[in-house]
Amino acid sequence: MRIPDSLASLADLGIIEEVVRPLMSGKEAQVYLVIADGEERVAKIYKEADQRSFKHRAEYTEGRKVRNTRDQRAITNRSSHGRAQDEAAWRATEVHMIHRLHAAGVRVPVPYHFIDGVLIMELVTDAEGHPAPRLGDLSLDGPEATAIYQHLLRDVVRMLCAGVVHGDLSDFNVLMGGGGPVLIDFPQSVDAAHNQNARKLLLRDVDNLHDFVARYDKKAVRLPYGEEMWELYEGNQLAPETALTGRYRPSNRAVDTGSVLSLIEEARRDEQRRRETFRIKGGAGAAGRAPAEARPAADPPSRPRPENQPPSRPAQNQQQPRPRQNQQPPRPPQNQQQPRPRQNKQQPRPPQRQEQPRPPQNASRPPQGASRPPRSASRPLEDPPRRPQSQPRSHQNQSRPPQAHPPSRPTQDAPRLRPQRSRR
Repeated sequence: MRIPDSLASLADLGIIEEVVRPLMSGKEAQVYLVIADGEERVAKIYKEADQRSFKHRAEYTEGRKVRNTRDQRAITNRSSHGRAQDEAAWRATEVHMIHRLHAAGVRVPVPYHFIDGVLIMELVTDAEGHPAPRLGDLSLDGPEATAIYQHLLRDVVRMLCAGVVHGDLSDFNVLMGGGGPVLIDFPQSVDAAHNQNARKLLLRDVDNLHDFVARYDKKAVRLPYGEEMWELYEGNQLAPETALTGRYRPSNRAVDTGSVLSLIEEARRDEQRRRETFRIKGGAGAAGRAPAEARPAADPPSRPRPENQPPSRPAQNQQQPRPRQNQQPPRPPQNQQQPRPRQNKQQPRPPQRQEQPRPPQNASRPPQGASRPPRSASRPLEDPPRRPQSQPRSHQNQSRPPQAHPPSRPTQDAPRLRPQRSRR
């Protein structure tokens, strides 16, 4: 058979050698017959939460805790991480319950591995070595059904002594092995000490077993075995060897609330004395209130005054409330910061200097043809003009006579070249 995807990781690890066939499919899991360690065993694959048809799950998960506080807060807040952790805790509950019941002497399948949400456990077989059938699929006579019923009641007592209530016990969650009935299917099991619905679930399990025996024995009478078990469990008188009598009489005594209130008042007084001894101020709840005898009596209701009667004057000896002498005037705050002026406030800028219009460049030059004023002797002489590169040098083209170029007329914008004058 092809290995399912849920068992591929176990096959890669070498835990599962072969998948023989599907064995059973329930409302919350699917079971395969596999070969592991050379023997026939059972691989239980749990279905996803959206594929299960289990109802009223909150009744079974009440009181369950995980060790990691972060995971517990996530489960309480129902976040995505919390739902994943809640699903993992639901699957791991069966493994913990099976180990717990196996130590208490209850006949359950022996677990071997629990990896990636897959439980590998013992294959329960009948006398011929075939997989054991469910109790609800068999046809029995009255004496056989009664014997099985008594055997299952003793298993329920052992489970309750271990602090476990199955929660979904019926003839379809019991396998008829070669050595007797074997209980299976424990993901919904609850802790009797931490779940408030434990008593209700226990009574329902016992009623389901009575319905099973009533199908084969019409004369079977329902006896309050469940109520008797729970009463002995509450009184710490239940033991695995306890023989059930079926006699149960509910208590008709009235509830003594006065004694409960007196105990609460005594505890409050002790707490008040402790606070006064150690001079502890304040206190929340009942510890911070004064005793009943120390409280001031309430003022009687004032009678209405007639319309014509003048208002009564206050008594002369009546003490007026005095002002407190040690009352100090309120101090000004020391760390109060004064508002600072804004630093980014822009100051008015001084007016910029207005640039004077520049005179034209040719304004100081005299027009062409006009006589120039004599140059002062104190004015330094200018450097002689450089020869332009376009003119031929003396050592080049010596065979050719120098050509006379017409003098170029200077433009108005170009500076005039002045000839060098000799000083006299």
